[in-house]
Amino acid sequence: MNAAFTAEELQFQEDARQFLEAEFPKDIRAKVEQRVRLEKDDYVRWQKILFNKGWAAPNWPEEYGGTGWSAVQKYIFAEQMARFGAPEPVAFGMKMVAPVIYSYGNEEQKKRFLPDILASNVWWCQGYSEPNSGSDLASLKTSAVREGDHYIVNGTKTWNTLGQYADWIFCLVRTDNSVKKQEGISFLLIDMKTPGIKVSPIYLIDGTPEVNEVYFENVKVPVENLIGEENKGWTYAKVLLTHERTNIAGVPRSKVRLEKLRAQAAKTADGNGGALGDDPIFKKKIAEAEIQVLALEYAELRALAAVSVGKAPGPESSILKVVGTEVAQFIDELYMEMAAWQSLPFVPDQFAEGFSGEEVGENGEAATALNYFNNRKASIYGGSNEIQKNIICKAVLGL
Repeated sequence: MNAAFTAEELQFQEDARQFLEAEFPKDIRAKVEQRVRLEKDDYVRWQKILFNKGWAAPNWPEEYGGTGWSAVQKYIFAEQMARFGAPEPVAFGMKMVAPVIYSYGNEEQKKRFLPDILASNVWWCQGYSEPNSGSDLASLKTSAVREGDHYIVNGTKTWNTLGQYADWIFCLVRTDNSVKKQEGISFLLIDMKTPGIKVSPIYLIDGTPEVNEVYFENVKVPVENLIGEENKGWTYAKVLLTHERTNIAGVPRSKVRLEKLRAQAAKTADGNGGALGDDPIFKKKIAEAEIQVLALEYAELRALAAVSVGKAPGPESSILKVVGTEVAQFIDELYMEMAAWQSLPFVPDQFAEGFSGEEVGENGEAATALNYFNNRKASIYGGSNEIQKNIICKAVLGL
């Protein structure tokens, strides 16, 4: 896309590259290159560096600390971040609850919560899905009953990502059982230190507690932590989900992963005396992925352009989510094909901080299967791809 960039945009691209070269911590970059799992402190340290530069929240309005960048500048910065392996700001605060707060919160809530989100002083997590409410999120059962100046919250949230680190959780709760299910939901902000909250880890197949169940037993939440109007939470939740789905697409990272895949395939033996990168079937697969990523690139720029003028992403966020996750999973498959037998060993400890044993495989191939299986979830969270296709049919095709 460089041919379409103006001189000013190319200069911004160089400025972003120089900033990342100088300021992205070398130890975190080494972890990313060695495929070592990042810890909370790694994310927070990097986010504070972005905050000090004034680049922590590209999509926020300038009045709350946003950068004022154009859609193209946002995309350029995301692509440069991907090239350096720099982690995106953790989405739950910066990209999910913050847009709800600055769009629907009152002035006191904006002053109370937004500065700490921007400075990464507070870690947020999400309380949406429940054991029996996933894609049909509006069927949620977690209740919030008002008693004086508080809501009393009872229920369970599940698939809560990184909640073990969280200071606060934003929750969808049921405040009225007498109306249509979408109309009886409210949006609450809850301090995770409140008595009655218990976080229980869900261990994934690789042994890591990436997600949790969160239990609420008679949890007292001040009424002033209600965002917007009572029973209007479904409206706010849909806005949050469109921002989440746009972010899930991960187009710049897929683009960079494909470039690295092509370069590595050129040096990988195909078992027949040649290089995998010269195999016509493998080359065709890479080309198919590159075409999809290019189309996604322009679609994401259109979505970012809408956000930059204050609009919430529309049905295009669902399109980005579906195609973006499918392409990312296809790229995972290509990495698996390239790694071949080296993807078979199950050695998750090799990619944990502090590992000092003998490494299995070359170029991190032993992590390929771990990444492949972990990333299968991408077509489910944020609204399953099958549900997103229904949304697209209704909103775009009018079916």
